[in-house]
Amino acid sequence: MQVVIAGAGSVGRSIARELLAHGHTVTLIDKQPAAMRVASVADAEWQLADACEISSLAEAGVDSCDVVVAATGDDKANLVVSLLAKTEFAVPRVVARVNNPKNEWMFDSAWGVDVQVSTPRIMTALVEEAVSVGDLVRIFTFHGSGTSLHEVTLAAGSPVAGSTAREVDWGPGCFLSAIIRAGEAIPPDGDEQVVAGDRLVLVLSGQADPAALQELVAPAPGAT
Repeated sequence: MQVVIAGAGSVGRSIARELLAHGHTVTLIDKQPAAMRVASVADAEWQLADACEISSLAEAGVDSCDVVVAATGDDKANLVVSLLAKTEFAVPRVVARVNNPKNEWMFDSAWGVDVQVSTPRIMTALVEEAVSVGDLVRIFTFHGSGTSLHEVTLAAGSPVAGSTAREVDWGPGCFLSAIIRAGEAIPPDGDEQVVAGDRLVLVLSGQADPAALQELVAPAPGAT
């Protein structure tokens, strides 16, 4: 897979290293000379240029890449890069970093964003997950489809605890994606029981009702 990353700061370089380790081809673009730490990601292609300019993206080979990652520390720049990648180069997948949670609403298909990644949102979700057993936590949203990924740690008093995945009616537009138990991901086979302490990863489409799902997995009143 060929990936172009706009923004060669610590986030962009970290993403590049991970992708390279998995055998992908990566090009890093940044307009700041100080960001050209080529030795830190020596296997990547580097380009000193403004990723908000069409000519720079063309030179980086965006027209033939599979994914563009807008990973700068500036939300405005990430939106411009995303829009250009999608509208000018028809990139199949555009992933954009959201620095300010107040700007999340803009990072959607209208700006060419297929997937937004909000670090503050993810960190908040992880904190909530750590302190709120039984609470449904939204991890992130795929804005291109309106689908979202949620997680819940199943409490001992939940009415679904002890049921098999097949027996539980998760509701319309809701699908159990994985069961995480003792640090291991378990496929949600129909005969697999969900038990207290399991972390359930659920995919919700636009027609799903998160409130109804929360009521389904929450501990019964008075349960301990």
